[in-house]
Amino acid sequence: MLVLGAGGQLLDSGVGMLPEQLQPSDCVVVNDTRVRAARLRGRSGEHEVELLLIQSKGKGVFMALGRPGRRLRPGTTAVGDGWRATVKSGWDAHPGGLVVEVETDPGTDLDSLGEIPLPPYLREPLRDPERYQTVYSAGPPRSAAAPTAGLHLTHPLLRRLGEKGVGVCAVRLEVGLATFVPIRTTTIEAHQMHSERFEISAEAVEMIAETRRRGGRVVAVGTTVVRCLESRPDGSGGVVAGSGETELYLRPGSRFQVVDGLLTNFHQPRSSLMVLVSAFFGEARVRRAYQHALSQGYRFLSFGDCMFGWAE
Repeated sequence: MLVLGAGGQLLDSGVGMLPEQLQPSDCVVVNDTRVRAARLRGRSGEHEVELLLIQSKGKGVFMALGRPGRRLRPGTTAVGDGWRATVKSGWDAHPGGLVVEVETDPGTDLDSLGEIPLPPYLREPLRDPERYQTVYSAGPPRSAAAPTAGLHLTHPLLRRLGEKGVGVCAVRLEVGLATFVPIRTTTIEAHQMHSERFEISAEAVEMIAETRRRGGRVVAVGTTVVRCLESRPDGSGGVVAGSGETELYLRPGSRFQVVDGLLTNFHQPRSSLMVLVSAFFGEARVRRAYQHALSQGYRFLSFGDCMFGWAE
């Protein structure tokens, strides 16, 4: 874990030292979403195809990404072990985007038929799929990717936070296209964020409010938590309970009303995640941090290293 200190100081540390960066009055907020076994492999005619189910629209209809796109035109079908998908239309949100209707064999759960959708740069399958779930994940699996900053947290580390008096609460944002689609526009301002579903419970609202009453700070574990909290600020440093969909696009110039600190992975360029992190910490500060991380051999992306710091 690279710590972004005051005055531009950079400290090579470890995630196990996170409690030392916090005060007892602080609160850590995590995203407890679970990842869906969203990758379906099958055939369309004589050709192998793959569907990545991004978001459910109800009644077996999903927004999805398909490969190879030229084999999955509207009206075509794909068949796998226990499932059959019909391409209803294209989805212009992403090259290869599709709207598909998926049917399963009677008595078969769709989540038992797919694979956990590891990023394409991870070539080896996981022996234990739970490694791509956070230790606090809960509820039905609905995300198309893991909130990867949370993969750094373990039960012992969470216990240490509690023993120090740091509060821990959960919100939920279903990770989808908005989180991992790259920026393809010539300017970051022209990029269109896609919607992701979120939920903020009354318990999370109360813990954050209590944190503010004690003069504490709110720490987000991952960019998905930042987007979730900043989508429903109450104007006084807290949040409003509720659920819905957010298209919030946080970029340089955006005002952060809830989150004070951020634990986040190292992201790839031309991503909305990098834009959010630059907006939160400051562009020059992030540039120095990434140059340092590259020179010191930090690992990037999922299952990589992370950095922590307070808002500029």
